[in-house]
Amino acid sequence: MAIILTLFTFLAISQTLYSSHAASPPAPTVCIIGSGIGGSSAAHFLRHYSPNSAPPIKIRMFERNDVVGGRMATVNVAGETFEAGASILHPKNYHARNYTKLLDLEFRTSLSDSLSLGIWDGKKFVFKTLEIDSNIPFVDKVVSLANSVLLFFRYGLSLFRMGSFVEKTVDRFLKYYDEPASRPIFETVDEMLKWGGLYNLTTRTLQDELVDAGLSPLLIKELVTVITRINYGQSVYISGLAGAVSLAGSGGGLWSVKGGNWQMAAGLINQSDVSLHLHEEIESVANLGDYYELNSTKGNSYTCEVAVVATPLDELNIQFIPPISIPKRKLQHTHATFVRGLLNPAYFGLNAVTDIPELVGTVEDPDLPFTCISVLKKHDEKDATYKMFSRQSLSDALLDSVFSVRKETIRINWGAYPHYDAPEVFAPFILDNRHLYYINAFENAASTMETSAVAAENIVRLILSRYFGKITLHSSNLSAGSHIEGSHIDL
Repeated sequence: MAIILTLFTFLAISQTLYSSHAASPPAPTVCIIGSGIGGSSAAHFLRHYSPNSAPPIKIRMFERNDVVGGRMATVNVAGETFEAGASILHPKNYHARNYTKLLDLEFRTSLSDSLSLGIWDGKKFVFKTLEIDSNIPFVDKVVSLANSVLLFFRYGLSLFRMGSFVEKTVDRFLKYYDEPASRPIFETVDEMLKWGGLYNLTTRTLQDELVDAGLSPLLIKELVTVITRINYGQSVYISGLAGAVSLAGSGGGLWSVKGGNWQMAAGLINQSDVSLHLHEEIESVANLGDYYELNSTKGNSYTCEVAVVATPLDELNIQFIPPISIPKRKLQHTHATFVRGLLNPAYFGLNAVTDIPELVGTVEDPDLPFTCISVLKKHDEKDATYKMFSRQSLSDALLDSVFSVRKETIRINWGAYPHYDAPEVFAPFILDNRHLYYINAFENAASTMETSAVAAENIVRLILSRYFGKITLHSSNLSAGSHIEGSHIDL
C-alpha cells in the first residue's frame, strides 16, 4: 500500500510540474523603439539574462534615423571627428565600462580634465585658472596645484562640502550595481529611487540642497552654475538629483570611447542578434490583446508580444491605441555649434587669443547668448576647433563677433534632456499594465548614458519576471573591472 501511495504521489507531482512547464508562455518577440544607449542596453540584457531560452527571444529594433546611437553621435569638422552629443562618462559608470571592454573598444581620457577654465559674466572673467603650455609632467603638476590653491582661495571649504555632497550621491547610485539577487525588480521610477535613497533629491532644487549642505552663495552662483549650464543647459534650480549628477560629470577621471560613444550602441546591437530596421519610424502602437501591432511610416506592420519604448516620447507623434497617460514633460534643447577658426579676443576684452581660457563657462544671465565655449583641438596658433553650447541657435552675426576667423560652422539642435523642475513627477515604466514599457521614464531623475543603461537593465528584468513569472537571477557584481558576459537568468 505504501508503495502504491508513493507512486501516486510521484505521478501527482510530475503532472503538476509538467502542467506548470506547459503553461509557460513561448519566448516572445520584443520590439524596441530607439537604438540609443537605452534601446541597445535593453537588447543586450535580454540576451544575457535569457541565454538558454528555446526558442530564443526575437528582438526587433526600430530607428527613425539612418544610423544607430540616438543622442550619442559624432560630427565631422574639416575632416576630424568629434563628439556631438553625449560626450563624457564617469569612472564609476560600470555598465559603460563593461560595454567598452566587452566590445573591445578603446578608452579615451577626457580632455576637459586639463583645460584651463574661465567664468564669464558677459563683461569680464570673474575667475580664471592658470594656463601654461608644457609637456613636462612636473610643470603640469605645479600648475594643477596652483589652480587648486586659486579655487580654494575663492571658494574655501565649500569646495570640500560640494565634493562630499557628490560623493554621497554617487555612493547611493552604486547600489544599482549590486547582485541582481539582492536587488528588487522595480515597477516604478519612484520605488527605484526610494530603494537607492535618491528619491528625496528629486523633490527639491539643487540650490536648496547645496544651501543645506553648507555651500557658499558665491560657489553656487559661479562654479556650480557653470557646471549645470554646461551639462544640462539649466540653472541651479534644477532638481537636486539631476544637479548632483551634473556635478559628478565635472570631476576627474572622465572618459569617452575613442572614435565615438555611439560605438557602444552599435556593438551591443550587433552582438545581440537584433533585427534592425534603420530609417523606419514607428507611428502607432496598438494593443490587440495578446500582442501589439506596430505600424511604421514605410507602411509596414509588425507584431510582438512585448514593446519597449527607448526614446523620449515628449516630441514624438506615436499614436498609442488605446491612449496612454504620462505626465507632460518639456525637453531642454541644447544647440551645439562647432566652429573651425579662431576666437576673437576683443569680444572678451582681451588682447590676445592666448589669454582666453580653453573652457569658457558662463553664469546665469538671460542676456548671455551661450552657455560655454571649449577648445576641442588646437591645430596651430591661428587655427582651432571649438564647441559652443547655447539655449537658442546662434546667429552668424553673433558668431562673427565671437570669432575673428570662421572657416567652417556646423549647427546641431538636440532635444537633449528633460527640463528639470522639482518636485519631479515620473512617467510609469509600464505604460499599459501589460507589456508596453518605457525606459526613458527614468530620465526625469537624471539623463546620462549610464542612467539609461541602468534603467534598461531594470526594464529587462521587469519584462522577464512579468512575462515568464518568477525568475532567479545570477550575475557577477558590476563593479570596477567586472564583466557582464556571465550573467544569465533561470526561467
